[in-house]
Amino acid sequence: MNGTQTAVGFGTERREGREKVTGTARYAAEYDSPGRAHAWPVPAAVARGRVTAVDPAPALARPGVLAVLSHENAPRLAEPEDPTLAVLQAPRVPHRGWFVALVVAETPEAARAGAAAVRVTYEAEEPDVTLTESHPGLYVPEEANGGQPAVRSHGDPDGAFASAAVRVETAYRVPPLHNHPMEPHASTARWDGDRLVVHTSSQGTTPVRSVLAAMFGVPEEGITVVAEHVGGGFGSKGTPRPDVVLAAMAARHTGRPVTVNLPRRLLPTVVGHRAPTLHRLRLGATEDGRLTSLVHEVATHTSRIKEFVEQAAVPARVMYAAPHSRTLHRVAPLDVPSPSWMRAPGEAPGMYALESAMDELACELGMDPVELRIRNEPDREPDSGRPFSSRHLVECLREGARRFGWDGRDPRPRSRTAGPLLIGSGVAAATYPVMVAPSTAAVRALPDGTFLVRINATDIGTGARTVLAQIAADALGVPLERVGIEVGSSDLPSAPLAGGSSGTASWGWAVHAACARLADRLAGLTGPPPAPGIEERADTTGTADAESPFARHAFGAHFAEVMVDTVTGEVRVRRLLGVFAAGRILNPRTARSQFVGGMTMGLGMALTEGSTMDAAFGDFAESDLASYHVPAHADVLDVEAHWIEEDDDRLNPMGSKGIGEIGIVGTAAAIGNAVHHATGVRFRELPLTPDRVLAGLLAHERPAGTVGR
Repeated sequence: MNGTQTAVGFGTERREGREKVTGTARYAAEYDSPGRAHAWPVPAAVARGRVTAVDPAPALARPGVLAVLSHENAPRLAEPEDPTLAVLQAPRVPHRGWFVALVVAETPEAARAGAAAVRVTYEAEEPDVTLTESHPGLYVPEEANGGQPAVRSHGDPDGAFASAAVRVETAYRVPPLHNHPMEPHASTARWDGDRLVVHTSSQGTTPVRSVLAAMFGVPEEGITVVAEHVGGGFGSKGTPRPDVVLAAMAARHTGRPVTVNLPRRLLPTVVGHRAPTLHRLRLGATEDGRLTSLVHEVATHTSRIKEFVEQAAVPARVMYAAPHSRTLHRVAPLDVPSPSWMRAPGEAPGMYALESAMDELACELGMDPVELRIRNEPDREPDSGRPFSSRHLVECLREGARRFGWDGRDPRPRSRTAGPLLIGSGVAAATYPVMVAPSTAAVRALPDGTFLVRINATDIGTGARTVLAQIAADALGVPLERVGIEVGSSDLPSAPLAGGSSGTASWGWAVHAACARLADRLAGLTGPPPAPGIEERADTTGTADAESPFARHAFGAHFAEVMVDTVTGEVRVRRLLGVFAAGRILNPRTARSQFVGGMTMGLGMALTEGSTMDAAFGDFAESDLASYHVPAHADVLDVEAHWIEEDDDRLNPMGSKGIGEIGIVGTAAAIGNAVHHATGVRFRELPLTPDRVLAGLLAHERPAGTVGR
């Protein structure tokens, strides 16, 4: 590295990459210690009711089984703020899959066999698990997820819609979606006297420590929670889940270290999911394509025990200049598992519906969909009236159109064919808020000329270790190889979780501040630092969380080309292109990986991913990777991610925005719009599976008034 180069902005390879590809990186279930036992939960077999009896005898009679815990004998815990963690504390069953017992055994195999042998009897009640737009239980909550107001209204949207020259009124449906990280949720816990040590697969160990301390009545300083490596989370590991409570409970009960490694089939019911959303949109516009009215109303479900409202109408408050608007959320509490965060909560389903409706409006107007979006570009955030700190959506659309070859597109549906294949292209815009939370960090200058940064960040596979080291190296003015970093333990300086695309901005701000202070101290030092070194700390409370006069968002444009087989109904995405405006890109290599990963997840949302709530059984029908289909390499033929260089000094010292979720936001709509262009059929429910597409094609081709083929 010469004197003109900086570490930030270079595509440095991930520091932990070798450990992961060689298998030396240890995950939560892989921390062995003498006497370790394994536990397997028993899920409820009814969708609503109560446990009347638990017979552990058949399980205890099996070889290797050590204990069976249930509400009848499990340690009593303090009531948690999150009721999904109140496991084995009461006989009530709020939904199918709720854990009603836990078997602890010498081996995972023995624990699994023991769980199958536990006899549980129930007093079952009739469940209500089906969300409809007219469900009598729907109500308007005070807030949606993230503290967003459930309702926002400006002007007279209904009157403006009624008088609009061009109108689109439409509805879209997004099914339940599941996170399914490669590493299932797992925790290994041991008690050393009154001290609790936990290795867990979590997006943030500081919240896990706080929850465990409150539930088990232990001071926080008596608990260490470690998440050194995490095999994905996508939001489902953003808060503590039942596995960590069960592991600590079983370890206390048996006096041995215990690992709880949840089987994948149980994940959909106990670690959260993206709730289904029913969207109704009304767009009114002038003949030249300027929006006069925008209404986006959403209905969703939550569980009986915890309110979580997917904030899917919120993106409509950001995107387009419409003088009259209304965004509304309604929610129905049902006998279903508690929904929670899933990558880009709110924005992913909300922008799918909004950007699909914008495509419908472009068709009604006979206008290019790229130009329609540009024509409705606001000069301030429509909802709040605040100026944007930076907003380069138009540049993303223009650059994406150039790279994609959009100008050569024939706008007529079914204008490109290749034998039985219909080929089409589509576009969608994307937005995601810039979020940041206070964090602390420490950095020490060591006598050998190296530096050690310590912060309880969590690297969930995004390259956090690498990017934070790059930020530190620049703030210190030293080569990157001289900076070491420790993350992933609650014993380190406290930091917020990895979620909401806020990790790097939050942690990096504190790291930058600590390193800048240390650099100032070292500037007056002659000779090496004395042993054990010189340390500086930083706490960004009061600065990182200060109210900003600016609306801060990342933006992007997605372009997709698809081919639709008219014989089978199969949709194949031939090209995906994303162009993003996401502040300063700190590491192009890891950033491109994040963008492409989000776009791939959006492709899954569009074509393969979806879950069905079985009305009779009260459970998700697709509960493993054999039935819940995530994209494979063969599904992603050509994916490109690019970005617009942004210089925004109103964000944080690095000028960065989050990039983990903006990639998924517009992908599904771009693909859906491309399918419409290819086929002339507007599909309004995801995913676009062959059976659904083929039925739509046949209905489109069938003459009016006929039946059958």
